[in-house]
Amino acid sequence: MDWHPAVDNLLKNESAQNLKAFLQQQKQAKKVIFPHSSNWFRAFELTPFNEVKVVILGQDPYHGDGQAHGLSFSVPEGVPTPPSLKNIYKELVLDLGIEASMNGNLERWATQGVLLLNSVLTVEKNTPGSHAQSGWVDFTDGVIGILSEQRENLVFLLWGAYAQRKTELIDQDRHLVLSATHPSPFSAYKGFFGCKHFSKANEYLKMHHQKTINW
Repeated sequence: MDWHPAVDNLLKNESAQNLKAFLQQQKQAKKVIFPHSSNWFRAFELTPFNEVKVVILGQDPYHGDGQAHGLSFSVPEGVPTPPSLKNIYKELVLDLGIEASMNGNLERWATQGVLLLNSVLTVEKNTPGSHAQSGWVDFTDGVIGILSEQRENLVFLLWGAYAQRKTELIDQDRHLVLSATHPSPFSAYKGFFGCKHFSKANEYLKMHHQKTINW
């Protein structure tokens, strides 16, 4: 991974050691963990540290068969588009007039500098939130802090109360934080639709002489 050396240090501290022990114990107990271990750090592999422009923060991976592949809100090509992502696509139509993609794979965003980061990077099959206390949050909070300190003029899209709690980790004098309700069917109509985060992100990037995202 082409990431800041400080991120490597996050993988060596006591919390990370406890996390590794937890994941090993889960494997020994024959628990099915999503995504596959080869995709735990997929977001970082597709979006190098110095190429991050936008951060979209999710909570934990999808917990159904074949859905999670290491990117927040994204699913592999060929997998039905989840409801929250359908609403993200609806907002793209409202905001920029971009017709919804035929698939839910957001790698095309990641390779343009959109870090699709879940706060928790693993989950037990069919058990949402099951790894929430495993230690991943210490790691991903650390990543957000390092991005805030070491980079400038990033856009953080924080959708829903959980993501918005991360605001305190971000220096808003250096970065743009955009908040809205979560795009899930339960809350999208309470402030996500019409938030225009995609155009606002591009306006900010353009203002700071960065290439905009082709959403």
